[in-house]
Amino acid sequence: MAITIEDIKQAQKLLTGICERTPLDFSHRLSELAHRPVYLKLENLQRTGSFKIRGAYNKIQRLSKEAQEVGVIAASAGNHAQGVAFAANALNIPCHIVMPSGAPLSKVEATRSYGATVTLHGADFDTALDHACALQKKTGMTFIPAFDDDDIIAGQGTVALEILEQQPDLESVVAAIGGGGLISGIAIALKALKPSIKIYGVEASGAACVTASLAAGCVTTLDRVSTIADGIAVKRPGVRTYEVIRNYVDDVVCVDDEEIARAMVVLLERCKVVSEGASAAAVAAVITDKLPKTTDKTAVILSGGNVDVSFLSRIIEHGLSAAGRFARYITTISDRPGSLMVLLRAVAETGVNIVSIEHHRLGSAMTLGHVEVQLSVETRDLSQIKDLSDRLSRLGYHFTIS
Repeated sequence: MAITIEDIKQAQKLLTGICERTPLDFSHRLSELAHRPVYLKLENLQRTGSFKIRGAYNKIQRLSKEAQEVGVIAASAGNHAQGVAFAANALNIPCHIVMPSGAPLSKVEATRSYGATVTLHGADFDTALDHACALQKKTGMTFIPAFDDDDIIAGQGTVALEILEQQPDLESVVAAIGGGGLISGIAIALKALKPSIKIYGVEASGAACVTASLAAGCVTTLDRVSTIADGIAVKRPGVRTYEVIRNYVDDVVCVDDEEIARAMVVLLERCKVVSEGASAAAVAAVITDKLPKTTDKTAVILSGGNVDVSFLSRIIEHGLSAAGRFARYITTISDRPGSLMVLLRAVAETGVNIVSIEHHRLGSAMTLGHVEVQLSVETRDLSQIKDLSDRLSRLGYHFTIS
């Protein structure tokens, strides 16, 4: 490979004083769920909230003085944007970031706070990327790719150096895959320093471009991607990263959005950790038995924690639903005094906690003399939802669950 362990060690020296040495924390709860010792590499606590600063700074710092004076440009929906903006600001050089028009406001404002000029363009990343490339040709700025670049990959590989320094007896490492920059960097470093270690990549099933590429035997572009893990919603892996993954990564698995949402909730509720969907995907693979059943000491890289608060609230509800901790029942009852009380008593007798009630008399599906009731309830698990559903069915209620 063009990238060596020495390149990664040199990147680590360049990043001294720029990046945080993030903790590697043992998680009792995740270890119980995964049936193996699990350590979390908390890159969500990194400056800018993700690992992306490592590769961005390593790339930009190595540019010639002339290139730095002209400045840098990048396209990103979030974490790469902030990493490039932070690095450019630290080196006092101009920076222009193109983001999709639908990028979360919190990420847009965070990028601007690092001194970058931000242009919102297009409905998706590919359109934003095309616009950034056009601007690069006009301005002469250096384009900073998100993953398919030797300096970017080497910078991301510094995560692995820290992991082995913090826990030398690790036997496996798990990381999410988008374009492949992070897992490529750590794979090169880990296999050079400890060839016996296992490396597992995790994709969202709605954006499994590496899985498709490995199956085809060449870099493959997906027609579309759809996942809540926007940080790894990539249609095509890099040419460099694909070769590294093919040669050094032991296996690549997929998790769906339900599993990602549930992992985000577990991390928040039981580990007190805020994770974005991309890094939660790696956790999801560990706690849903997608990886080989072993008792290996395993490090899971929490690659980022930049999640919009309003989106997080929806994910929490979604994750609770997937875990059987929340449900919304819609049913109809007679529009007579006491009918609602009978329904609520039936619910209460199962031990379910009612969060909210909505009572509607009007609607195209309503019949005269009936009202629609929507009940949002908190439950222990899926079995309690089944108990409530069975009880309502026995009492003659017709309902849907959402």
